Amino acid sequence: MTTQSEVRTMTTKTQTQTQATVPPRQRAVERKPYRVKLGSWWWALPALVLMLIVIYATTVAGGFFAFTNWSGLGPFDFVGLANFVKIFQTPELIGSLWNTLLLAFGFLIFTNVFGLLFALALNRSLKSRYVLRTLLFMPVVVSPIAVSYIWKFIFDYNGPLNQAMTAVGLPKQNWLADPGLAIWCILVVMVWQNIGFVMVIYLAGLATVPIEMEEAAALDGASPFKRFRFVVLPQIQPSVAIATTLTLIQGLRVFDQVVALTNGGPAGATQTLALEVYQQAFTYQQFGFGAALALILSLLILLFSIAQQYATRDRSLKEA
Repeated sequence: MTTQSEVRTMTTKTQTQTQATVPPRQRAVERKPYRVKLGSWWWALPALVLMLIVIYATTVAGGFFAFTNWSGLGPFDFVGLANFVKIFQTPELIGSLWNTLLLAFGFLIFTNVFGLLFALALNRSLKSRYVLRTLLFMPVVVSPIAVSYIWKFIFDYNGPLNQAMTAVGLPKQNWLADPGLAIWCILVVMVWQNIGFVMVIYLAGLATVPIEMEEAAALDGASPFKRFRFVVLPQIQPSVAIATTLTLIQGLRVFDQVVALTNGGPAGATQTLALEVYQQAFTYQQFGFGAALALILSLLILLFSIAQQYATRDRSLKEA
């Protein structure tokens, strides 16, 4: 009968033989922890320097000039909070803020709703889903300016949309000249172009949902809505967070569509904060005032993004 000391001796011999069969160089590689040498990061230095100059340095400089009356050239004086007081005392700028919020949250809601619906429809069963996905994603790769000019032709008083309306007996509309309709036309263009992008994000999330879970819920008698609410939606929570964050940020800084379609008109009905920043800084030569507007816009994007991330974070993190 083998004693305990003999077992320990045999185990030690076995480990020694196993180590002997492994080459010394391989053992050294296994024992050596992996460390990234600073010298191997030299190739990233140009990109890091460029990012520091283009993004962070300019952001800090813009924040500095927000407290001045600089015109973009020549000397300047510090004016403290005068630029910010002027912003909240100007009704036109308050209107630009409301237009920005309307476009941002309308874009957030409609783009995500339609993007998710298309993702659910083109997820698995439809045979032509790959062709339809391509067609829906095609507007994303086109420049927003080009898309806006195409839609401007569609919204023209004598354009295809009004011609189609007169063909069915409806009156023509001044889509881009009517203050009540122009901002909704901009929202339609924004949503139409970005549905495909959001759809792809949700398709990536739906691909991670096990089909067995949906089939089990169906066998238990769950309706399609309940399967989506209690099975699919919790699984695609990260995709919801990503899609809503990106659309919210893009909606708050909308610029291209407004410039191409209405340029802020009619009568300031579609003026946004991003367009105000451009006009104040480069058209009216009030760089300090434009920098103050840009700072407010940046703070709005930051605050809404943090709030949105908190609202859409993982349920497990909420319980923790």
